[in-house]
Amino acid sequence: MHSPAHELLKRVFGYDDFRGPQQDIVEHVAAGNDALVLMPTGGGKSLCYQVPSLLREGTGIVVSPLIALMQDQVEALRQLGVRAEFLNSSLDGETAMRVERELLAGELELLYVAPERLLTPRFLSLLDRSRIALFAIDEAHCVSQWGHDFRPEYRQLTVLQERWPQVPRIALTATADPPTQREIAERLGLAQARHFVSSFDRPNIRYTVVQKDNGRRQLLDFLSRHRGEAGIVYAMSRRKVEETAEQLAAQGFNALPYHAGLPAQVRADNQRRFLREDGIVMVATIAFGMGIDKPDVRFVAHVDLPKSLEGYYQETGRAGRDGEPAEAWLCYGLGDVVLLKQMIEQGEAGEERKRLERGKLDHLLGYCESMQCRRQVLLAGFGETYPRPCGNCDNCLTPAASWDATVAAQKAMSCVYRSGQRFGVSHLIDILRGSDSEKIRQFGHDKLSTYGIGTDLDARTWRSVFRQLVASGLLQVDAEAYGGLRLTDGSREVLKGQRQVMMRKESPRSRERERGGQRSGLSVQPQDLELFNALRELRAGLAREQNVPAFVIFHDSTLRNIAEQRPASIDQLARVGGIGGSKLARYGEQLVQIVREQG
Repeated sequence: MHSPAHELLKRVFGYDDFRGPQQDIVEHVAAGNDALVLMPTGGGKSLCYQVPSLLREGTGIVVSPLIALMQDQVEALRQLGVRAEFLNSSLDGETAMRVERELLAGELELLYVAPERLLTPRFLSLLDRSRIALFAIDEAHCVSQWGHDFRPEYRQLTVLQERWPQVPRIALTATADPPTQREIAERLGLAQARHFVSSFDRPNIRYTVVQKDNGRRQLLDFLSRHRGEAGIVYAMSRRKVEETAEQLAAQGFNALPYHAGLPAQVRADNQRRFLREDGIVMVATIAFGMGIDKPDVRFVAHVDLPKSLEGYYQETGRAGRDGEPAEAWLCYGLGDVVLLKQMIEQGEAGEERKRLERGKLDHLLGYCESMQCRRQVLLAGFGETYPRPCGNCDNCLTPAASWDATVAAQKAMSCVYRSGQRFGVSHLIDILRGSDSEKIRQFGHDKLSTYGIGTDLDARTWRSVFRQLVASGLLQVDAEAYGGLRLTDGSREVLKGQRQVMMRKESPRSRERERGGQRSGLSVQPQDLELFNALRELRAGLAREQNVPAFVIFHDSTLRNIAEQRPASIDQLARVGGIGGSKLARYGEQLVQIVREQG
């Protein structure tokens, strides 16, 4: 005998079984208990509050920080036959009043609301007069002052516990290292709640880090394998976002820019196109992406270094939410490190915050320079031990060789010291390689004992040496001195020959290595491709008619399953995963008709 939760899962959502800890979470919350859920993107967090909301009496109130995405989430629920609405500033007064009346009348099963709206006296009064099934607090890491997505309104959500102590609360996030997890529990009054922590591993994502050499060419090489696929390219500055989007468009990519400096309407239009059209490449600052619900993002590329491992994990987690193969590609150089360190030091934050940000950046650098399995290093940052090399990252697929760089490190450090600890990498390399530049003659650096002692290594290798010395803390960037390099306490041991320095050996430039070998993406068998494309055409037409994103109607993986199984009747179609009762009734005949036509 299936439980009520299982029956609802099959009837509404079209799935035979829960995944991972979903069933435990659903039953725990449906019984009226509080929960803190940490589950990776694509792990099925939404079901953990949607199913209990439908099982319990009253309306489930979902606190979500992103107005733009509530509409798609609500539309997806309506496709399933669920009575769902949202309340935010995009609604006109008449529509908002209608939604409020439906809430008071008990006609809604789920209501999405922004934290700012929830905290208004008017809305709190509405809730006092309504029957509430549960409170779900999505993107709960926004409560963390030290996080990358801090939202001050989240701090005030303790009002839910104070005013409605009998209503269960479930807080959910895909991104929280152990300190952030503790802060979420403390700030939201969930210290006594049961914690459900899934593995943070995203096995379908391949992680690759390349050293910046010619960033524009490297990005184009990487993207050449992803033509026609949806993806996100993250850049540090607004200017670089716009330049990169223009360059990609000139190369035939359907690329759009997104950053906080664009007019609100342009941002909204570009985000809508990304969500609703196939094959859009969004070039963006980190202002874009939190809560992006698009399942078929096949790659996330960073053309500059992110600020922290936590931010990097969240941004890359937007790839491959459908569980199909996806790529996370990061291209960085020492210039990125210099710029980020300057931004930290010149910021207005207090010393404690700066110390924390420096530590997070150093942790990320350790990930970039590690020769260990990327997945092991990444998950260790979230307090998780990954037991074996993953076989799906660059370090596993093409292991980097190491070399004894002690002498090179001594030469580099000596050059830093003798030139006054105030020059950047390019000038230091010119000294080491004996360059006859005007700047070297101007400062008399052709007279230094380190002038010309590094001709055995090319400039690219020296850049790698300096980058790895900074990453390992043996040199530091002087943010006050325009990115000049200085010695650290650890430099002394190396200069005295008391410490060996091993470094990652840069592989020769290899376009195939940076492109990462074979093409990734949704795999459809050749014999199923014609039917799969016909099903996508049907889906595109339905999406246009209803003005919703195509994935709200069916995921690509559901269409692939139909193409593989070729159901010839409604009964057979009902057995395909991801097709609940409402979708079966709305679209079943059209789907079966296309299968029959394709033979």
